[in-house]
Amino acid sequence: MKKIEVVAAIITCGDDILCVQRGAAKYDYIANKFEFPGGKIEEGETPDQAIIREIQEELHIALPEVTYFATIEHQYPDFYITMHAYKCPVITKDLTLTEHISQQWLRPHQLNSLDWAAADIPFVEQLMVGS
Repeated sequence: MKKIEVVAAIITCGDDILCVQRGAAKYDYIANKFEFPGGKIEEGETPDQAIIREIQEELHIALPEVTYFATIEHQYPDFYITMHAYKCPVITKDLTLTEHISQQWLRPHQLNSLDWAAADIPFVEQLMVGS
């Protein structure tokens, strides 16, 4: 079973949280699902470095501050994922999607209105409880 280690950014602007939607994917069970943006940690990179790099690549925004939030482990049918999430406040909602098909900014209590990738659901639940 393939194991991957990734980072995810819980990007906030005021009380709103950025939610991005994947497009078509190799695996149907993650295609078109919402997720927190991020990606794989590269060799020799810390998770903090990875989240800053990934968000610059995916959204063309700089993260002035990243704070560790939580780590989850999830078993998908074809791979096992360890995902480290970081809270990342920004001062503007201006961004450019390079890998996702849509975005929404939602309040924590609205997060469960979206169809989330399974691995992101524990983060959604923690954010909703904390709101």
